Amino acid sequence: MEYVYASLLLHTAGKEISEANIGSILKAAGVNVNQAQVKSIVAALDGVNIEDAIKSAAMPAVALAAPVSGEPKKEEKKEVKEEKKEEEVAGLGALFG
Repeated sequence: MEYVYASLLLHTAGKEISEANIGSILKAAGVNVNQAQVKSIVAALDGVNIEDAIKSAAMPAVALAAPVSGEPKKEEKKEVKEEKKEEEVAGLGALFG
């Protein structure tokens, strides 16, 4: 991912996305640079309109606000807590007959 981030940083700064520039950014960040990956990202981005790629990859805000499947909603959590309290009270009542 750091190779992609370095490429995006160069694009945002208006600099050329080259092997030397990506390598410099990664070295400055303390990353051990793999030259094969640097060459690969430069080759993959050759001729790509990065602005169009970013726009097409953007997710709508509605999708981000949706709850993750498997996680109960806040309302469901409250219901579970209330059920537990009722069970606890019933359990204590049984102790005193």
